[in-house]
Amino acid sequence: MSRTRPATTAPAGAWALPRVVVAAPASGHGKTTVATGLLAALRRRGLTVSPHKVGPDYIDPGYHALAAGRPGRNLDPWLVGEERIAPLLRHGASVPTPADVAVVEGVMGLHDGAVGRRGYASTAHVARLIDAPVLLVLDTTAQGRSAAALALGMQVFDPGVRIGGVILNRVGSPRHETLLRDALAEVGVPVLGAVTRAAEVAAPARHLGLVPVAERAPESLAVVAALGELVESTVDLDGVLELARTAPPLTVAPWDPVAAVGGPVGTTRPVVAVAGGPAFTFSYAETTELLTAAGAEVVVVDPLRDPALPDGTRAVVVGGGFPEVHAEALAANAGLRADLAGFAGPVVAECAGLLYLGRSLDGVPMCGRLDHAARMTGRLTLGYRDAVAATASPVHPAGDPVRGHEFHRTVTDPGHGERPAWRWDGDAHGFVAGDVHASYLHTHWAGQPLAARRLVEAASR
Repeated sequence: MSRTRPATTAPAGAWALPRVVVAAPASGHGKTTVATGLLAALRRRGLTVSPHKVGPDYIDPGYHALAAGRPGRNLDPWLVGEERIAPLLRHGASVPTPADVAVVEGVMGLHDGAVGRRGYASTAHVARLIDAPVLLVLDTTAQGRSAAALALGMQVFDPGVRIGGVILNRVGSPRHETLLRDALAEVGVPVLGAVTRAAEVAAPARHLGLVPVAERAPESLAVVAALGELVESTVDLDGVLELARTAPPLTVAPWDPVAAVGGPVGTTRPVVAVAGGPAFTFSYAETTELLTAAGAEVVVVDPLRDPALPDGTRAVVVGGGFPEVHAEALAANAGLRADLAGFAGPVVAECAGLLYLGRSLDGVPMCGRLDHAARMTGRLTLGYRDAVAATASPVHPAGDPVRGHEFHRTVTDPGHGERPAWRWDGDAHGFVAGDVHASYLHTHWAGQPLAARRLVEAASR
């Protein structure tokens, strides 16, 4: 379980990108604290740091982006395919400038992935795909020597995963720390940091996880700065960098959005408005890159503040977020709601976008473009989905197979239209109405880049 490995000679075109995966035995051990703090602390050292997140999560990458000063990017084999994970890592670490080191935050427990698929899309799976060592964060609140057994079990369960070090979190006392360090030394696992319970820094959470960065920018900056200071004072940064440098060179070519969409559709550069602002924070950086590569001029519109769609808008993308938190303010912006209600071009909406296009949300008026009413419930709908396009739309031909995920506590009445967007598990989901494609399904267009091309083609028409 040493964190070293023999040096290798990099082939032509390879990139010796130092990288490390921050993982844990389960959710709640402190992965986000350590990963975000690492990004901030390494950046304070003058390093260019590339932030990444395993899984479909939209919120953690927002904190990563604040800490690193560049977009946080997701690595999810379910959404984009195994073959794109290493290329997407290399792409994300290359733009806008080459990074000195990449930090990848895991999801759930190290070996937890898609249900019933033997760890597919787990943190361990991604660590193998990018050939990166793992830095394991352990919540030691009620543990002594058993922490060593847990770390050893995490490694032995999948010999293809290399645990190169441990961060002890929520350590109770100096004596507790000594006990833990001695136990981990017995199994050959280096301890690269120890954070006491009193030193914890917390970001506020609500019904779908942490509050997004865009909703609380000043407070988020303070949290990220505090996390950076915490990690700087409790973690062996030189040891982490040494561990990251044991990752072998990346030999795959970087993912290329232009090649993915087949180049620009034409020369007209149609305007595609993409919803942003505090109410619509769920988006992947690659979405904009793909639309731009396909020839679109992407303009961000904030449905909370902008009174109308941008001039010349030919298509609209309304992604996920928290419209339920901002329902009254969204309703108050009647001009933009009217614009969307009467917009004649193609519209793609996911989750929050689905709610915003409906008649109402918790009784508050929305755009009325779709004939449904939405409301909050106490039930969380969460999971990966294997979907098939049920109705042809501007972005998907009927029968198009797509992998996505759901993450919401709302329902719509009705749950789908006469022309549903998707089918999975034998049921219909979502709405296709004219040129509108809307549903709860979140998708990652790096895994289906032709969706971006089709949207730009439709906008050009």
